[in-house]
Amino acid sequence: MDTVNTTTVRNGKRVNVWKMTMTAMLSAIAFILMFLDFSTPFMPNFIKMDLSELPALVGTFAMGPISGVVICLIKNLLHLFMTDTAGVGELSNFILGAAFVLPAGLVYKKWKGKKSAVFGALLGALLMALISIVSNYFIVYPVYYNFLPKETILAAYQAIFSGVDNILECLIIFNAPFTFVKGLFSVIITLVIYKPLSPFLKGNYRK
Repeated sequence: MDTVNTTTVRNGKRVNVWKMTMTAMLSAIAFILMFLDFSTPFMPNFIKMDLSELPALVGTFAMGPISGVVICLIKNLLHLFMTDTAGVGELSNFILGAAFVLPAGLVYKKWKGKKSAVFGALLGALLMALISIVSNYFIVYPVYYNFLPKETILAAYQAIFSGVDNILECLIIFNAPFTFVKGLFSVIITLVIYKPLSPFLKGNYRK
C-alpha cells in the first residue's frame, strides 16, 4: 500500500511539473506572437491582428481552462516590461483572452469531444468579441485619447466607412467582428495542430 501511494504521489508531481513546463512554454510562444502582428484591410492602421491567443487555446484543451487563463496572464505580465499603455492594453488583452479560452476549456472539460471543443471555442470567440466593445470603450480607448484625439481615431474609421458617427458605433461595427474573426483564426489553427501536438503537450509520449 505504501509503495502504491508513493508511486501515485511521484506520478502526480511529475504530471504537475510537466504541466507547469508546458504552460511556461506556451506562455513564451504567446508572448512572441504578440509581436508578430500585422495590419488588415477594412480596419484602421493602429489596430493589428495577432494570434497570441492561439497557444492559450491549445493549452486550455490540453491542460484545462485554468492553464489557458494562466497563459493569457503570463504573456501579458511579460509584455508589461515594454508597455506603451501603462498596462491598460495588457489588462484588456488579458480580459479578452480569458473570455475566449475559459468557456472553450469549461465546455470541453465537461463534454469531451471535437464538437464540444469547436462549440466551446466559438462561444469563447463570440464572448471575446462582445466584451471587446466594453473593454475598448471604457478601458483602452480612453487611454489612447491621450496620444490620439478622439476625433482623429473616429476619422480613421470614417475613412473606411463614413456611416459611423461615434466611437461606440465603430467598436460595434468594426472591432467586434474583427475580434471574432481573430478568434476564429485561432480556432481553425487549433483544430489543425492540436491532435498531433496533444501527446507531447500532455506528456503521454513518455509513458
